[in-house]
Amino acid sequence: MEITPSILTADFCRLGETIDAAIDSGIGWLHMDVMDGNWVVNRTITFGPALIKSVRERVGPEVFIDCHLMITNAEETWEQYADAGVDMVIAHIEAVDDFTKLIRSLNTVGVQVGCVLNPDTPAEEIIPLLQDLDLVLVMSIVPGKGGQQFMPEVEGKVREFRTAIDAQIATGGRATKLMIDGGVKDHNAAMIAEWGIDIAVVGSGLINDSGSIKENLESITKSLEM
Repeated sequence: MEITPSILTADFCRLGETIDAAIDSGIGWLHMDVMDGNWVVNRTITFGPALIKSVRERVGPEVFIDCHLMITNAEETWEQYADAGVDMVIAHIEAVDDFTKLIRSLNTVGVQVGCVLNPDTPAEEIIPLLQDLDLVLVMSIVPGKGGQQFMPEVEGKVREFRTAIDAQIATGGRATKLMIDGGVKDHNAAMIAEWGIDIAVVGSGLINDSGSIKENLESITKSLEM
C-alpha cells in the first residue's frame, strides 16, 4: 500500500521544507486538498491552483500530484488545476452534475480522473463509472470536519469497490486504483491494506510535531509488515 501525505497539517510557512522532507523519505505522491469555503461542512478554505503550481515547480515532474476538489464548481474550474500541473483531478460524485462529461474533458488534456464519495454515499453511485476512472477515493471521515476518528464502517464499501475493480481487471479492463482518506494512522494501516486499498492518504499521522515525516512513515511501513 502506497502512502501519500495530505499537506493540510503542515506549517504553510515551511511548506517547501515539509515537501522536501516527504520526498527525501521516499514519498512519490502528493495529495492536495482543495476546499472552497462553501461545499465542505465547516466552510473551510484551503488553497488553490497558485499554490499547487508552486509545489509542481518545486518537485518537478517526477512526483505525482493529485488535487482532491472539495468544491462546488469542479466542472467549471478543472482547467485551472490542469494548468497548475496536477497529474490527476479527484472530484466528488456528490458535487458534479455530469461526471462523464468531466471525465471526457480531463481526458482531452491528458489528466487522470478520480472520483470520491462521502462516507454515507453508496458505492453504487460510482460503480457505473468505474471503467472510465483512474482512481476511486473512499472518504473515511466527513470532508472538512476536523478532529474526526477513522470510520471503520466504510469497510464494506471498500471491499465492494475492490471486488468490482478486480473483476474489471480480470476481464482486461482498467486497473483503477483504490484510495482511502481520513484518520489513517500507523495503528490502522495494516487493517486498511487488508481491505484492498492501494493508496492511503495520511495527514496528521505523517506530518505532525511528535516525529519527523521519515520516522512516521517508517512507523506506518513497519505496521504494514507485521
